Amino acid sequence: MSLKQKIIDDLKAAMKAGDAAKRDTLRMLDSMAKNAEIEKKKREEGLADEEMIEVIARAIKQRRDSISQYEAGGRADLAEKEKEEIKILSVYLPEQMSEEAVRAEVKKIVSDLGLSTRAEIGRAMGEAMTRLKGKAEGGLVKKMMEEELK
Repeated sequence: MSLKQKIIDDLKAAMKAGDAAKRDTLRMLDSMAKNAEIEKKKREEGLADEEMIEVIARAIKQRRDSISQYEAGGRADLAEKEKEEIKILSVYLPEQMSEEAVRAEVKKIVSDLGLSTRAEIGRAMGEAMTRLKGKAEGGLVKKMMEEELK
């Protein structure tokens, strides 16, 4: 079963169960997926699982950005709602790497490419995100890359 079909099935189950938070979150995700299909001209065949993972990761990133803005604005209630949405969306992502595993991969990338200065961080990040796509959050990878390339 494709990831998109699993999301649609879970949406139907949430509607039947009366789970408003999950229903609304999955509807938003389905809408984002349809927009991505139109954008990539794949409306007929739909998105591959890898493309769906990109859509889900983008949705989670948007929620994290919103959380920081809501917390800065003193709106803990809205920040909590966004955190709940992240929990619902995270179920559909592949298993995320631990910080230690990400750090080890960052060190390996730096040594493989023979990098030593911060000026080379762009090249390192490009390689890192290719290898770690969907497995680790970009912000975490960037932070560790900056620590490694001082």
